[in-house]
Amino acid sequence: MKNTQILILFIIGAVVTVLGALFKIMEWPLFSLLLIVGMTFEAVAGFLLILKLIQKNNSDSFMDS
Repeated sequence: MKNTQILILFIIGAVVTVLGALFKIMEWPLFSLLLIVGMTFEAVAGFLLILKLIQKNNSDSFMDS
């Protein structure tokens, strides 16, 4: 998976998490679902990023791939 795809996955997760927090503050329904989905996206993106860092031998060119 490319770095841009991982970054997009993380950004989507962050947006959904912020929306879930907004829903909780405004006491609208479905806030827990949004928080769970958003944080799951962020966790998966973080896991993929860690795997990519472990597999990459040269850390200088990590952001180029």
